[in-house]
Amino acid sequence: MTQPSHLLILDLEATCSNDRSIPPPEMETIEIGAVMVDRATMQPVDEFQTYIRPVRHPQLTAFCAELTSILQEDVDGAPAFPEAIAALRAWMVPFGTVLFCSWGDYDRKQLEQDCAQHGLPYPMAEHLNLKVAFAEARGHKKKGVAGALKTVGLEFQGTHHRGIDDARNIARLATYVFEPAS
Repeated sequence: MTQPSHLLILDLEATCSNDRSIPPPEMETIEIGAVMVDRATMQPVDEFQTYIRPVRHPQLTAFCAELTSILQEDVDGAPAFPEAIAALRAWMVPFGTVLFCSWGDYDRKQLEQDCAQHGLPYPMAEHLNLKVAFAEARGHKKKGVAGALKTVGLEFQGTHHRGIDDARNIARLATYVFEPAS
């Protein structure tokens, strides 16, 4: 397999509830946030963000809106998942071979679930769980993004549980897992 030229740092936000009214198998992605990192320099080179209109549970719960700060009007006017994933794929093309990275396995599993729900092929070849890789590289226990940032002396920037902000922060942590290529 060709060595990836870029790291695709992806973070998803999905429909959710705190009362079990939306069970995990029915959660749907409502935001894709992505940062493309050049593997040679470990610097971000581009970003992608889109909201997605959910179909199983089209009305966001108050819990979900509060947690993510995503508003109902953000998703009401958003593309459906098939269009959003097509836009993500098109955005990725110029970057050649990429390694899909996320903080934990949630995002990979959610993306697989959404693709299956819509009868679409899964768009990624390989996945790296950066939470595990960071813990192994730093000799720490697995932590959330904010906790990992603190261990390296950085502050979280942006809004927690917003796909694009989480992806930006995860991209900052990736430099502690990968050395720039020489």
